[in-house]
Amino acid sequence: MSETPYFIQLDEARALCSKTPPALAVEHVSLDNAHQRTLAADLQSLVNDPPFDNSSMDGFACRFDPSATYPLTLRILGTQAASGENPELSVGVGDAARIMTGAPMPAGSDAILPIEMCTVSEDGKSVVLNEAPKPHFVRKKGENLQEGATALIKGSYLSPAQVGLCATMGHATVPVYRRLKMGIISTGDELKFPGEPLLHGEIYESNSFGLAGLVRWLGHEPVRYQAVADSLDGLRAALNKASAECDIVLTSGGVSMGEFDYVRRIMETEGEIHFWRMKIRPGSPPLFGLWKGTPIFGLPGNPVSSHVVFRMLVADYVRHALGSDGPKEWTVRAKLCDRVKSTMDCVTLRRVELVSTDEGMMAYQPKHQGSGNLDSLASASGLTMLQPGEIGEVGEWIDVVVL
Repeated sequence: MSETPYFIQLDEARALCSKTPPALAVEHVSLDNAHQRTLAADLQSLVNDPPFDNSSMDGFACRFDPSATYPLTLRILGTQAASGENPELSVGVGDAARIMTGAPMPAGSDAILPIEMCTVSEDGKSVVLNEAPKPHFVRKKGENLQEGATALIKGSYLSPAQVGLCATMGHATVPVYRRLKMGIISTGDELKFPGEPLLHGEIYESNSFGLAGLVRWLGHEPVRYQAVADSLDGLRAALNKASAECDIVLTSGGVSMGEFDYVRRIMETEGEIHFWRMKIRPGSPPLFGLWKGTPIFGLPGNPVSSHVVFRMLVADYVRHALGSDGPKEWTVRAKLCDRVKSTMDCVTLRRVELVSTDEGMMAYQPKHQGSGNLDSLASASGLTMLQPGEIGEVGEWIDVVVL
């Protein structure tokens, strides 16, 4: 194997990861199960939307006559409802039909006047239009979607609005990529399951829970494994099991240069490393490669670092593999209200709180930025995107990734 690249830029790391995508499969699911899924094929509308000219208002349908003067009295022919059978009405000059929102336009009519702008006679046989009817209150057949037109493209991340659009197009099921199973393994002798009593030197294991939430946010299936103590044999067994059961493996901890950083050591001797370490702060020592043919990300053990690396690297990798446009990492411009410690050679991703003002978005850094301080991440609403060499001085406008 060629020499492993190390301490590379974020864009280089993303490019290397994208060369080794996970295996994908396609399945058809009902719309109830389509939320947060990724469309696996272009989707064409099976119908016109609307399927017929219809009214966007409760009111009266009539013919638009630009030469008429108002108020204008018209004879009421009948009523067009939005559902059920309607009488065969043909609206001529001097006629009107009461119409409900969504109801088909009667033959001969091309304009609507809302009910609140009309006065109906006591006997209900005529109506006075107090102003001119509006052709734009008529929804034209196919004005939203034409039958056969592609409305959603392959790779679309199915939001609630897009799932509703699938139904509008007439699809009861849609082709989507099968959810990726992402195995999560935390490493370290000091880790205990939350709720268990702690001995001196022990801490509660939190990374697998945070990473599982991020996997679900991406729309995929997390598989949390029991934390592994600092042992090559135990780690090997856990990696073998996870790689056999999952499409992607995530480990946290054990990727730095210490004596007990077994993830890095076992990957160097028994796995296949595509890169190790990248130039971001926090989170510089991640690795990526293959274990038994399964893509594996070795994430840092510090909670903030593991979260940041997932956002910057793993999420991008999954979206790229599926050709997906979501869920998106939104970036906004914000003005720094506190000085941000940056680096000369790394992308600096400090936690900030965003506040919207008349001047624009303001970014504050109120809490200690240590990579073990998960509280600073839980209370943050964004991450600075200071590029290598950029100085985060007070008053500077910078890019911030919205969490």
